[in-house]
Amino acid sequence: MYILGIESSCDETAAAVLEDGRKVLSNVINTQIDLHKKYGGVVPEIASRKHIESIDAVIDEALERAGKRLGDMDAIAVTYGPGLVGALLVGVSAAKALAYAAEKPLVPVHHIKGHIMANFLSHPGLEPPFVCLVASGGHSHIVEVKDYTEFEIIARTRDDAAGEAFDKIARVLGLGYPGGPLIDALAKEGDAEAVSFPRVRFDKNCLDFSFSGVKTAVINYLHKAEQRGESINKADIAASFQAAVIDVLCGHTIEAALKSNINTIAVAGGVASNSELRKRIRESGEERNIRVFYPEPVFCTDNAAMIACAGYYGYLKGDFADLTLNAAANLPL
Repeated sequence: MYILGIESSCDETAAAVLEDGRKVLSNVINTQIDLHKKYGGVVPEIASRKHIESIDAVIDEALERAGKRLGDMDAIAVTYGPGLVGALLVGVSAAKALAYAAEKPLVPVHHIKGHIMANFLSHPGLEPPFVCLVASGGHSHIVEVKDYTEFEIIARTRDDAAGEAFDKIARVLGLGYPGGPLIDALAKEGDAEAVSFPRVRFDKNCLDFSFSGVKTAVINYLHKAEQRGESINKADIAASFQAAVIDVLCGHTIEAALKSNINTIAVAGGVASNSELRKRIRESGEERNIRVFYPEPVFCTDNAAMIACAGYYGYLKGDFADLTLNAAANLPL
């Protein structure tokens, strides 16, 4: 079975072809990072226009690299939310046009479910049930993956997502955009115990996240140092901030697995490529006989292979959409 996946929820225009749900025949990503760097973040209107310019060529290249034609596809899968509504509309419109022209089923995919499915691409032997930490620029969730199409949210952020906090702290440190990889790299040169930033826990029975407090604490620390004329060590700040975020992400996820009596954890989303998070959560898992999986870096960021994978399981379930499918900026899991 061949699935064409299309992803355009933020600033990556992507298309991919998968065989039988897990074999990647092609995965084409046209990134807009360089375009948005000058603004310090994604500008929705610019992102939408670039998607329109790129979408046809990206889809054509994905089919060509896979050695397939549109007529060879069994279904078209597309991200329809959550994300930037203008960006999503480009992918949804392209997918509907292709599905109509080729008379193929249209499979709507939730972006977060796609991130979770990215683990299946890197680990063919992984199967539900497992607990998944989804940490990205827009989302921070702990999800119990009960089956390929059945998910239950255990915890979520009550304010900023982890990736959003990384981007904001990178900006105030003058590192640039995107902030995650830059913080990760700089933190390797710093002392994670140099500054004690807060770790939020609401109560013993709640595993929800909150990253606005640690973000504000870092900004206040930098402002006070500036007012006093004190020099700062950016590497120490990056390492201390990163440690605060990872302590919470890792600790809450391990606790969720233990409470659920599940001995398998997966990590997904852009923050899943953070080297310290990978190291810490694997070590914590090994101490408790919990298996830990995370995707290859290319499958951590937004890509269409993960959407095609989710689309494959949606197809098997018969989860199809008609041509009234619309983009949904806010979409519950």
